[in-house]
Order: sequence, then structure tokens, then C-alpha cells
Amino acid sequence: MNSDLKLNEWQAQVDAWIKEYGVRYFSELTNTAILMEEVGELARLMARTYGDQSFKKSDENKNIGDEMADILWVLMCLANQTGVNLDTALAENFKKKTLRDSERHKNNPKL
Repeated sequence: MNSDLKLNEWQAQVDAWIKEYGVRYFSELTNTAILMEEVGELARLMARTYGDQSFKKSDENKNIGDEMADILWVLMCLANQTGVNLDTALAENFKKKTLRDSERHKNNPKL
């Protein structure tokens, strides 16, 4: 796999994989639940790696990058299912955040 792909190109790769190996997409609601499960798996690993919890035997072969990739995978499935181009959505989100927060964080005494 080429790691220089844009998000929409990765979305196409996920779509092709689903059609070849996955038979079909799970429903949007099922994929939303799976996304929450994957986020929980990342949270668990973060709590053990950077927080106060200790590792369990079942955590031994887990890795943060792989857990993040699982989240991206399911998010791309949902984007494909709902017609969202993540390149466009992310670019628009940057604009929104820049307009909204361009001075907000600079002026935050807590930071």
C-alpha cells in the first residue's frame, strides 16, 4: 500500500477491500457501534500506556498505531456509506476551526 495517498484515495481502497473481501458493508448503525468499540479499545490502551492502569495479559500484542488505524478504517467505511469525502470534510473543518479559534487559544490563560 502506498502511504502517500489522500484520504479519499484511502476511502476508495477501503471500498475496494470491502467489495472483494468483506462481501458488503455492515449497516451504518452497526458501523457506528463498531467505531465506538474501536475508540474504546484505543482508550483502554492509552490508559494502560500513559495512565495509571496496569497492562493485562490480553493487552500484550496491542499497539496504539494499529488501534488508531482501526478507528480510521471504520470511519472511512461510514464516510463511504454516507457519501462523505473526508478530504473535503477535513479541509472545511480546518477552515471552521481557524475562523472560530484563531485567537481563542492564544488568549486562554490556562494554556
